[in-house]
Amino acid sequence: MELGSTVRAVRSQRVLVGEEVKPAVIVIKDGKICQILSDRGLSAADACEQVLDVGDSVVMPGVVDCHVHVNEPGRTSWEGFWTATRAAAAGGVTTIVDMPLNSIPPTTTLGNFNEKQQEATGQCFVDTAFWGGVIPGNELELRPMIQAGVAGFKCFLIHSGVDEFPHVTDSDLHSAMKQLQGTGSVLLFHAEREVQQTSEENGDPCQYSTFLQSRPDVMEVEAIQTVTELCLQYQVRCHIVHLSSAKPLKLIQEARQAGAPLTVETTHHYLSLCAENIPSGATQFKCCPPIRGSINQEQLWSALKAGQIDMVVSDHSPCTPDLKKLESGDFTQAWGGISSLQFGLPLFWTSASKRGFQLSDVVRLLSQKTAQLCSLDHQKGSLAPGYDADLVIWDPEREFKIEEANVHHKNKVTPYLGVALQGVVCSTIVRGRLVYREGSFCPEPLGKHLLIPQRRNQAQL
Repeated sequence: MELGSTVRAVRSQRVLVGEEVKPAVIVIKDGKICQILSDRGLSAADACEQVLDVGDSVVMPGVVDCHVHVNEPGRTSWEGFWTATRAAAAGGVTTIVDMPLNSIPPTTTLGNFNEKQQEATGQCFVDTAFWGGVIPGNELELRPMIQAGVAGFKCFLIHSGVDEFPHVTDSDLHSAMKQLQGTGSVLLFHAEREVQQTSEENGDPCQYSTFLQSRPDVMEVEAIQTVTELCLQYQVRCHIVHLSSAKPLKLIQEARQAGAPLTVETTHHYLSLCAENIPSGATQFKCCPPIRGSINQEQLWSALKAGQIDMVVSDHSPCTPDLKKLESGDFTQAWGGISSLQFGLPLFWTSASKRGFQLSDVVRLLSQKTAQLCSLDHQKGSLAPGYDADLVIWDPEREFKIEEANVHHKNKVTPYLGVALQGVVCSTIVRGRLVYREGSFCPEPLGKHLLIPQRRNQAQL
């Protein structure tokens, strides 16, 4: 079957149907899952070239990665829609949601949102949705952006790393919350706040511990205290992005029990990497909030198992190699961000499978809950009739090593180079079209823009 072909059915001995892995045939019509039959459901007479038989490879819903920095327009030397979405397809990711920064301009006005969509047109190999941004003074742009189809909004409670996306004050947050009330939209928080530093600030900048001490857990705790109070006060959906510290989990649980519509994600790097193993000068490991110690990491895994953390994302945040300051190895000067869009599924599975997680947990944490966050859960993230036929076909038992030659991100800098992982993506199908197979891509981008329809309770807008 040629790349780009329309797939009429997929047959496998291992299809994840609900919680169960079993032989099945997924019948596809007009880009949607039409029905799921038992293995013998598709008669020999129906079998034709458009039926993809994948043997005993696992078939499950494609990954929905709702935290990706594509950086186009404006910083396409860092990434861009073409390379980001190819890397996504190679990793079994069938939907990405692009962050409002670090593009220039950022997605903080209706005009900028339209510009970003124009830039992305004809460049996406997988389906793409978009977050808007909340910055000081743009509260009157929020409702027009909701009507235009953004998935929700992101803000920072601390310097964002780029000057064109300033962080918000408490006053800005109250203004934004008033605009978002009753819209059904969601506000995402980079939850770190500046605190009075008690530790010495004159440590060796090439030691990871120096950087780690500059971003203590209390910065996340303080920020999340603010988020929980706002969420309870306004009853607007709130979401904490890239939780790295386990310390605020109690606060989050208490707020939820008190009725806060609050969700939280963590990332592959906080679950896969730990501070003790980061070599001196290895700035490819720098991100904000920082990778913390192994005890903290196990607490994140426990919280994930207990349902206290809702989802896992890449927070793919690439840059050009020079910005990582690899030559000087100075953590204080290097860009903070980790590239992992292509490798989220095997990264997660390599660690999660050793901790008793099942394939159904992978789908819940990497596809269903992420789709739900951006109001795509009626069409993405589930293998069921009526849903888009977005499928990842992969071999969870097969191992591979990450090498520069098989990295499809524009820039190859990543802390995972040379790492052996479990779980090889064989093929990726987006709305019934074969977009990736064994290292090759369909000749033209087949992804589309996902504009989020107005929710029912938006009538007053």
